[in-house]
Amino acid sequence: MFRLVILAGCTAVIGGCAATADQSTGGRSQNPSANPVRIGSTEPTPETEQPNAPQDEFASSTRRDEVKQFAHKLATTRSLSEPAILNLLNEARYSATVAKLIAPVASGQPRPPKSWKVYRGRRLDSLTVSQGKAFMQQNASALDRASERYGVPGHVIAALIGVETLYGKNQGSFRALDALATLAFDYPDMSRPERAAMFRDNLADLIELDLTGKVNARTLKGSYAGAVGIPQFMPSSIKRFAVSADGQTKIDLNLNPADAIMSIANYLVEHGWQRGLPVFVPVQLPAEADKLVDGGLKPTTDWAQLQAAGAKLNAGQTLSQAWMKAALGVIDLPEEAAGTTEYRTATPNFFALTQYNHSYFYAAAIADLSEALIGH
Repeated sequence: MFRLVILAGCTAVIGGCAATADQSTGGRSQNPSANPVRIGSTEPTPETEQPNAPQDEFASSTRRDEVKQFAHKLATTRSLSEPAILNLLNEARYSATVAKLIAPVASGQPRPPKSWKVYRGRRLDSLTVSQGKAFMQQNASALDRASERYGVPGHVIAALIGVETLYGKNQGSFRALDALATLAFDYPDMSRPERAAMFRDNLADLIELDLTGKVNARTLKGSYAGAVGIPQFMPSSIKRFAVSADGQTKIDLNLNPADAIMSIANYLVEHGWQRGLPVFVPVQLPAEADKLVDGGLKPTTDWAQLQAAGAKLNAGQTLSQAWMKAALGVIDLPEEAAGTTEYRTATPNFFALTQYNHSYFYAAAIADLSEALIGH
């Protein structure tokens, strides 16, 4: 999801991007601007006043104890200016739109059936493929350098960018400071304190990046969950995994595709990508393949175990391939309305993609798009 002169995605959650797995269309574990109501405002406008909104629409940081405590701890633990932190927080605005978008589905409402066909179709349409091929041509040098340095193929990096932001065209319109402050201090699901804590950590990282001159939190925009730039990195990912394509101190993930490309490759390697392995392997699974799926985000079996369960190589494959020595996992891609499921055998590289977004659909769509970009 987005941004800039940084060092820089989407949980998974949050790894690269902050979006949770897309439960409506096959997650395994998955915009208008926010209304400008300042944290210090005590008179909410009709558009933002709602039953679940915080009292006083975000009391200012000079009045709200939890905000003051957050600022004091952040200043103390990271050697930052407490007044500067408070000044920045005083400019944050509560976003009812963000809170509504992140809120869980109301109890009792039916969940749409998961559909791999629908999910895949939305991410492998002709426009995404054609624009992806153009993106690869325009950024061939950067993609080649990233592939050589990190071992992540350029078409995989391009496909991930295509799925995240349509090659940088859709980076988000929410101010990251507002989105993260809203979710850090007024997360709409009281049963998920770990989610609020995650957003608070990312708010802390955003503030640190701002006060150290790496981003401008007052202008930085991204998704409603706080992810920014061409790769939709969360601030924590910006801080830990963003790298410069040319070795510069400042990293621009909003306008510099080369920085985004290099940062995505670094992120994937740091989350388990292995040079030379495919994402999926050519295996014919047994009839009861569902029993081989554990639903996790790490590979837990191997080729010997799959063979013992009845798996066979596809025709024309040899017994000397590198993936046969790697950990493997069987994943499911259901079509619930039809009562059918597609099963595939995945390598650690598939599971590295799920660290960007905790969804089998998401990682499989990137893999399929990457193949489409090179004509397979």
